Amino acid sequence: MENKNVQISPFLVFFLIHSIQIGVGVLGYQRIIAKSAGNDSWMAVIAAGAAVNFAIWIMYKLLDNANKDLMGIHQNLFGKWFGGMLSFIWIFYWMMMSVITLRNYMEIVQVWMFPKINLYMFCLIFLLLVYYGVSAGFRVVAGICFLGVVIPFYLVLTFLFPLEHTEFRHLLPIWNHSFQDMAIASKDMSFSYLGFSTLLMYYPFLKHPRSSQKWAQLGHLLTVGMYTSLMVITTAYYSEQQLGRQVWATLTMWKIVEMPFVERFEYIGITSWILVILPNICLFTWAAVKGVTGLFTIKPDKVLIIVLLLSYILCVTIRGRDSINLVTDWMSKVGLILNFFYIPFLLALWSMRSWVRKKRHEHN
Repeated sequence: MENKNVQISPFLVFFLIHSIQIGVGVLGYQRIIAKSAGNDSWMAVIAAGAAVNFAIWIMYKLLDNANKDLMGIHQNLFGKWFGGMLSFIWIFYWMMMSVITLRNYMEIVQVWMFPKINLYMFCLIFLLLVYYGVSAGFRVVAGICFLGVVIPFYLVLTFLFPLEHTEFRHLLPIWNHSFQDMAIASKDMSFSYLGFSTLLMYYPFLKHPRSSQKWAQLGHLLTVGMYTSLMVITTAYYSEQQLGRQVWATLTMWKIVEMPFVERFEYIGITSWILVILPNICLFTWAAVKGVTGLFTIKPDKVLIIVLLLSYILCVTIRGRDSINLVTDWMSKVGLILNFFYIPFLLALWSMRSWVRKKRHEHN
């Protein structure tokens, strides 16, 4: 376990889990889910959420038994070289998650606010901000996640405005889609929940980590509640045909928000969303850097510069909506395999190894 001076209280896991799950996906996940599940999409959101609850439980089972982070588990099970290769897959995955989060946000800013924005400069300034946060250490990253939940939370109130224009009969009839359609929608929804895997790296940084699972589960339940509520409001606000044409349904709903002091609230919403995106990218980047420093004796600052430089190159290289969607889809598939199949496999392997050792000990 890490030095107590760099550890954080267990309740902060609530904010770490919730902040990493709320990102650019909130602004446009509805259309993707509705393609398969239509008016039953809210049930797919809950089903995917339940699967993540189970995945978090599996992760805690593995971490509680091993009492070390993912890099240590890999090294113990597979040795230095093969374990290191497996660890690099996760490091690359976390880095790519930060890249697609930032790239999707840059796309929204470009389409909705500043079509001629200099993406090179925008990306550079944002990543300098990430460097400032991550280089200060994990406690600062946890603080950024805390503020990234508390400060923009006022945006939840803006979803009360569409209620006067909703028609809740759009939700009927309930369960008029096949099990296969619901399964596809749940799979598509699960991408919006990804990110909780960073727990595999910051577990040793928690004081009394075994007691933090309830906070992790509560943080995820808040995420499920927000996604489900927004899905219900969206389904009731749009017709199924209209929703199929809305790339960023949440942003379009913000267009009807009227206040005496602001006319175009979606500009305020997109600008405020930077406080939601920043914790995502900081935590993903921190996990990638921690992974590399766990494998090699390199100074974290040097690793951070290399990771951010690679992130910058990838960010400005991915151009156009089609390319962004392609990379996002691929990372979604990789995330599903790693989080929902690989981690249970790792737990089974660790449990089997522990059982064999116990039997040998008893025999001796």
